[in-house]
Amino acid sequence: MPMKLFDEIPRERPATPLLDSFDHPAALRAMNAKQLAQLADELRAYLLYSVGVTGGHFGAGLGVVELSVALHHAFHTPKDRLVWDVGHQAYPHKILTGRRDAMLSIRQHGGLAAFPRRAESEYDTFGVGHSSTSISAALGMALAAQAQNDPRKVCAIIGDGALTAGMAFEALAHAGHVNANMLVVLNDNEMSISENVGGIATYLARVLSSKPYLKMREEGKKVLSHLPGALELAKRTEEHMKGMVSPATLFEEMGFHYVGPIDGHDLEALTQTLRNLRDQKGPQFLHIKTVKGKGFLPAEADQIGYHAITKLEKTTTTLSAPLVKQAAAPKSVAKKKYCNVFGDWLCDMAAADSRLMGITPAMGEGSDLIRFSQTYPERYFDVAIAEQHAVTLAAGMACEGMKPVVAIYSTFLQRGYDQLIHDVAVQELDVTFAIDRAGLVGEDGPTHHGSMDLSFLRCVPGMGILAPSDEAECRAMLSAAYHHSGPAAVRYPRGTGPGAVIPEHLEPADHRRSPGAPREHQRRCAHCAAGVWQRQ
Repeated sequence: MPMKLFDEIPRERPATPLLDSFDHPAALRAMNAKQLAQLADELRAYLLYSVGVTGGHFGAGLGVVELSVALHHAFHTPKDRLVWDVGHQAYPHKILTGRRDAMLSIRQHGGLAAFPRRAESEYDTFGVGHSSTSISAALGMALAAQAQNDPRKVCAIIGDGALTAGMAFEALAHAGHVNANMLVVLNDNEMSISENVGGIATYLARVLSSKPYLKMREEGKKVLSHLPGALELAKRTEEHMKGMVSPATLFEEMGFHYVGPIDGHDLEALTQTLRNLRDQKGPQFLHIKTVKGKGFLPAEADQIGYHAITKLEKTTTTLSAPLVKQAAAPKSVAKKKYCNVFGDWLCDMAAADSRLMGITPAMGEGSDLIRFSQTYPERYFDVAIAEQHAVTLAAGMACEGMKPVVAIYSTFLQRGYDQLIHDVAVQELDVTFAIDRAGLVGEDGPTHHGSMDLSFLRCVPGMGILAPSDEAECRAMLSAAYHHSGPAAVRYPRGTGPGAVIPEHLEPADHRRSPGAPREHQRRCAHCAAGVWQRQ
């Protein structure tokens, strides 16, 4: 049954009779292959409709529609634990687990959380929002189940982007070391870890995960263990065979039984493979290939642009009436987002100072570093989801006389706090932190609020902290922080400013620093603020 494709977001609630027929995924486990395929189409249609109503994360959820259906079909949730990484991809999971109609309240006050939340549903096994935590959490659950002699299964679902973080590899290494009974599903939709998706790879995945193969593998080990050198030869032969068609070596060396890569949109192959792996002992690793935005053609073509969308404006119709001439409305001043103020400032300062280096932990688009990355590619460093590394990388650059600027969201700076203290502040290194999404961010909820940075930065010796009240102050304060000799941070909110006229120069501000300068000026002037930073 071919997948249904969409080229626009439904403005009316689509007909979803199969999806409407149940509120808990236990009913899904009784469906046959044809029904599961229909359910996936209905789930994708409803996801498109609901996100069109509310806005929210979009592409990742579309890419895991089949995976979400297959997981709830193969695993006995909620007794079995599914741990979703990041949470962008969990919208289909929410729809399938009794929250279908409540999806229309997501990201609103009193509505559903934008990410999995333990207090919201027994199916949300772990609260997430920051990436790369799923394998560690799932391993903890698997070890707890083992200690309690509980047969429940545990599965972590992690995206390839989240696998760039060291924390994920630390958890993988530990899981292999303790031989935990758990499954890790790698949703590979961007990094192209392997291109070997096709008939041979899918067939191999089914074979490698099948019970006859696994039984033969174990029995073979017992027989060959009595023959000198035979067991090692068989192991190497198997590894070389796998290595020809899949990137198994890395994960096998960490102690996992690797299966894949397989097409993550082939629902039949996916459900069969997951059923096979569910009951296996020890660490299992399933590598699937998906397309972010799958099934919605505009999102497939622009995966970054459709990572998330704002809600669709309602269309209204009016009755015909005599035309009434109205006065033209005054033109509003175009307001810039604070991140755009930063992006423009960064390019301008880079043109003025060849020592400037731009660093971001996978927030190039969100922090508006695209133009900088294109204009100064040799001075742009996207270190992936590695906040700790980003901060210490900046410290190393500063040691050699460079002027690094770390563009980072407030909520993610928390993850590099030790490095900020130990590697930057203690050594009084010249690093500027451009902290985006400071304060409350609204719809994304508490995992993304930037409400802690003032508290945890103020206690750091020698750290300068600036917070602009408009776009002009934002640019001036960025310049003040950059010119300051030592660690300094400018924290600015998400969204647009009040519409202040932004100067083009790169001076900190109109620095009238005489003793008679008005107190109000000294309070608001970024340069004066730089002069009175408290050094503890």
